[in-house]
Amino acid sequence: MFIEAGDIDALARGCAVLGTGGGGEVSTEALVARQAIEQYGPVRLVTLDDLHDDDIVMPVGGIGAPSVSAEKIGSGDEVEFLRAAVEGILSLPVGALMAGEIGGGNGLYPIAAAARMGLPLVDGDGIGRAFPEVHMASMNVAGLMPEFVVVADERRNSVLIRPIDGKWAELLARAVTEVFGGSAAMADYVMPVSRARGAIIEGTVSQALRIGRAVLSATNPVAALVEAVGAVKLIEGKVADVERHTAGGFVRGSVVVEGYGPDAGRLVRVEIQNENLVALEDGAVLACVPDLITLVDSQSADAVATEVVRYGQRVAILAFPCAPIWRTPRGIEIAGPRAFGYDFDYVPMEAGHGVQA
Repeated sequence: MFIEAGDIDALARGCAVLGTGGGGEVSTEALVARQAIEQYGPVRLVTLDDLHDDDIVMPVGGIGAPSVSAEKIGSGDEVEFLRAAVEGILSLPVGALMAGEIGGGNGLYPIAAAARMGLPLVDGDGIGRAFPEVHMASMNVAGLMPEFVVVADERRNSVLIRPIDGKWAELLARAVTEVFGGSAAMADYVMPVSRARGAIIEGTVSQALRIGRAVLSATNPVAALVEAVGAVKLIEGKVADVERHTAGGFVRGSVVVEGYGPDAGRLVRVEIQNENLVALEDGAVLACVPDLITLVDSQSADAVATEVVRYGQRVAILAFPCAPIWRTPRGIEIAGPRAFGYDFDYVPMEAGHGVQA
């Protein structure tokens, strides 16, 4: 299978939905990806089985606050800087690129580089959605160590980090990103295919394409999206309040949606840290990480990112299940509600709600 220029719109829509409000700005990455494919040709999408066990897979993506990356546009050469650094460290060629996370602009991030370098793109990623912190990756859940992390910026600066574990990878990479101006490019969990098996979440690029195509071809886009991802619509209404600020390399805050129609009289608050983390109503948890919570336009089903959500928008809040690896005890420890400081346990969104926060 090849990703062609005509696939980018559907892929971008699917990545935006899986981004749960974060993962970086989508429209710019879509433009960059489309231009690169038109100039260099389509990108071959491969499974791990299409590669040799000793081929090196390099996950890449942007790190930093989405509100910063939307304005601090990169040069387009950052992945080449990362590749050169990685090949220098390993003394081996990179065999394939992979999105570090499929959500948001990061799902599109490797495509332009893959087209320019003639490298295949792995049909998978390290999260199955977007998460705000480096150690919140399926490879960490599977017990792999981030043996090194490379962070680069548009000026050709690069920093090699050798963390002792995933949490130190997050702390050190975030500090470097702050020095680089609040957003940067990153490669982490670089690994041979043999180690990627069972550690990455496979099929997520294809999933994003299916989601986007379902929405684009539908007469009722929101209903089509609900069906495509197995979502529950938590509320449909108007954005009544937005509190948002950037600190420590993250966008933090909350969004309140006031229901209308069948949901009139209801208020649902979504708390955010780059991504939508928890949906609450009258102090009860409707859905929470690691499950996915996405705000979409109530007419077009376009995902609404946390950095652009604004008062008065008509939206629906959808919740749908995360990849199974995140529902393991280790997955919940790394990216469940308590990992973000909430004093309640994870309850799967399809199991009902009512847990008091």
